[in-house]
Amino acid sequence: MPAPVRHVLFPGRHHLVTRFQTAHLHRLLAGQVADADGVPVECAPDAGVVWAVTSATHSGTRRNPVPAHRREAMIERVATVEGLPSLVAPVADVPPSPRFARTVLASVELSTGVAATPDDTVVACSTPAVVAMYADLGFRVVPVEDAPRPDDADAAPLRPWDVLELLAAGDDRWRDLAHPETVAYVDRYRLAEQVALIHADPTVSTEGDLTTTRDYRTYTAAFDDASDRKWDLVAPFVVPGRVVDLGCAAGGLLERAARDPRLAESDLYGVDVSRHLVAEAEHRRAQGVFANPNVFFAQRNLLRSAVFPPASVSTTFTVALTHEIASYGAGRADLELLARRIFEHTAPGGVWVCSDVLGPVEGDRPVHLALDGTGVGAEPTDLGGWSTPDVAAHVDALSPAERLVQFAQDFPALSGGACDVRWVADGVAELSLRAAAEFVYTRDYVDSWLSECHERFCDMTWPDWVALLEGVGFEVEPVSGSWRNEWLVENRLSVGAALRDAVTGDPVDWPDTHVTFVARRPL
Repeated sequence: MPAPVRHVLFPGRHHLVTRFQTAHLHRLLAGQVADADGVPVECAPDAGVVWAVTSATHSGTRRNPVPAHRREAMIERVATVEGLPSLVAPVADVPPSPRFARTVLASVELSTGVAATPDDTVVACSTPAVVAMYADLGFRVVPVEDAPRPDDADAAPLRPWDVLELLAAGDDRWRDLAHPETVAYVDRYRLAEQVALIHADPTVSTEGDLTTTRDYRTYTAAFDDASDRKWDLVAPFVVPGRVVDLGCAAGGLLERAARDPRLAESDLYGVDVSRHLVAEAEHRRAQGVFANPNVFFAQRNLLRSAVFPPASVSTTFTVALTHEIASYGAGRADLELLARRIFEHTAPGGVWVCSDVLGPVEGDRPVHLALDGTGVGAEPTDLGGWSTPDVAAHVDALSPAERLVQFAQDFPALSGGACDVRWVADGVAELSLRAAAEFVYTRDYVDSWLSECHERFCDMTWPDWVALLEGVGFEVEPVSGSWRNEWLVENRLSVGAALRDAVTGDPVDWPDTHVTFVARRPL
């Protein structure tokens, strides 16, 4: 007969605690439950539950909509009310691994001092893959929601995730299934609203990002490298007060803003939809990177709900953001929604300062794009399922002409944009000016090729922006307008490429590449 159990290890994400779970744990501690082999589990008088809260470093996503500190506090409250002797152990989010069970055990020992062994611990779990890991380590496993039930019993109880899905869908049945203290906790902190917003967000992946193919190391480094230039571009127009950087990435622009004496008394907020980038920004703040102590970061999607109270923000920056919103959302419709949201939270006299890429005014004009290499007869490669390094190596090895062939496949498939190419000579392609611009703006980003091919840089022209901004109520400052990045033209666009008129063959100037505008809410 196995020795009495001292610990019930209960691993899970624990976004909710259900009535069934607490009742089952009480029965388990009372010796009224058998393990998966049908052997009764005898618990020692001082036995307790160790709630291993997995994915504790991952939140704000459909996979983990409730942050770990809320989950831990909810468990503590339920356990106290129920009289369940308990410890709560956070377990960092890790990629899928056959060593996951060992990771949980090590995390539990590190944070609670409980060195769980098969001799003194049973594992309460209903996830088959996880059950198999603990069984391989010699642990007895007690089924939870999938425990055998009498033939005349009601339907099997819902798992916590299924109850959470009811909550996200606005189905009030979750209130009867969750533990009463869980319901009270969710209501007190308005977690239902938060979960519903995250689940309903169509632009963000289950991992809390716009894209799953971006190389964040390269992306962050590139953004940081350009932060001095970007700050010089937008700094002259800042209005002190509450200053918000939407799409803040890892906080590079706010790091510069925090050093500006004009903003010494301002509160600086960084908002980004990516949990990876917000986590890096928070890490930098903990390291003391920001000179202004009043710097705050939040993972939010402004399109789904307002982040700031009406008329409370003095300056909003968006740098290299609007094209991503158009690309991963509903195009111009989402840009209009963004503009309305920014107008609503901008104080009278406050400004929205934006800098981003721009589409050519004559976007439908046919042009010839002359490229080094051979395009005639070249075939694109299906890169689906390739690793990011393999994609980068493959695209990097292509000539400019071959890269256009690859782009003409990947860009329409991933972004929904158009790139119709007709080769009129070896190395000379006929396409629209807009498609030519999309290609030359994208072609050098091989490290995140598939991510970049998901983005459309040329949805908006300067007249489009003027109409949109004035339509929501902003006044467009005279300093605003389109411009051409001459460094980009000389060092990127013109390298191995030239534009020509499709009829005459005459050279065509590269169009304006960027827009910078200052939109002010009238007093």
